[in-house]
Amino acid sequence: MLYHIDTEERSAGGRGGTVYTLSHAATDSLIEVWPAHGFNCLRWRHRGHDLLYAAPDWESNPVPTRSGIPILFPFPNRIRDGRFTHDGQAFTLPKNDSTKANAIHGFAPRNAWTVFGYAADAAGAWLHADFRIAENAPESKDLWPGDATLSVVYRFTGSKIRMEFRVANAGKTSFPFGIGLHPYFTIPGAATVDDTELHAPARSVWPLTDSLPSGPKQPVPDALNFNRPRRIAGINLDTVYGDLGVIRTGPDGMLLRAALKRPDGDGQLEVWTTADFRESVLFTPVHRQALCVEPYTCVTDAANLTGDAGWQTLPPGSVWTGAVEFAWNATP
Repeated sequence: MLYHIDTEERSAGGRGGTVYTLSHAATDSLIEVWPAHGFNCLRWRHRGHDLLYAAPDWESNPVPTRSGIPILFPFPNRIRDGRFTHDGQAFTLPKNDSTKANAIHGFAPRNAWTVFGYAADAAGAWLHADFRIAENAPESKDLWPGDATLSVVYRFTGSKIRMEFRVANAGKTSFPFGIGLHPYFTIPGAATVDDTELHAPARSVWPLTDSLPSGPKQPVPDALNFNRPRRIAGINLDTVYGDLGVIRTGPDGMLLRAALKRPDGDGQLEVWTTADFRESVLFTPVHRQALCVEPYTCVTDAANLTGDAGWQTLPPGSVWTGAVEFAWNATP
């Protein structure tokens, strides 16, 4: 049976736009994507089970990074005091984290994206949109060095969401950036995150003070160690991991970075990435209805760190590409 794409005009928080639903009726599977709200995949259902958390008040209060799969660009997480320097020039960003002390999560999740194409056939469905700072966030174009276009393609095959990323420097100067995803996963049959088992190997964590790196990486402490599968129960996470391990490598070179499941469940949710997604944030929201496993290309506040922090700079005319896959594996 063919995959399908349906469109519907909907609004959230007073901002309207076309919502795209990519579906496969034979397996009762779909994803729902909102280009008007950061190209966020707000819903993923597979065989009748929801695999993403969305806030109950989304349509009246669509907080950009608390539901679905927010896309974080041109930087993930925080930049200290909203300030950084690039090529000798100082830049100041809005202090928009919960403390109003730092900049957080970039411009892409807060603005509408431009859809460029979509299609469906017997093999799957895809949806492509772009975010260019100067066009989709013009109020922010002077807040960041240069300009770039982030292109994202969702490829949906029922049990898998593949997100393909392309960053193209659209300006005449170098363009610094990092990319992150902030997915809110739920596991079928798990009443809360405490019923979930996590396997996410890593050799180090970044020490944090007020959610910002406060020193070089350190070995993972026992209390935060998921190098072997372990129950989340009772653990509060808001932790940046580095030197990520690999559970296994796929035939296409993708790296399995993390797996979540109910200990007595029949399947697991898997997080696969290309190698450039080299950091990961593990986060348990206060409501504990979801677990966030967040692939990042750089550490928090990488724009202000020296050494190996993952911060990337694209020369004029150059391109960066990467990919992340979220997959439900019924037979791990």
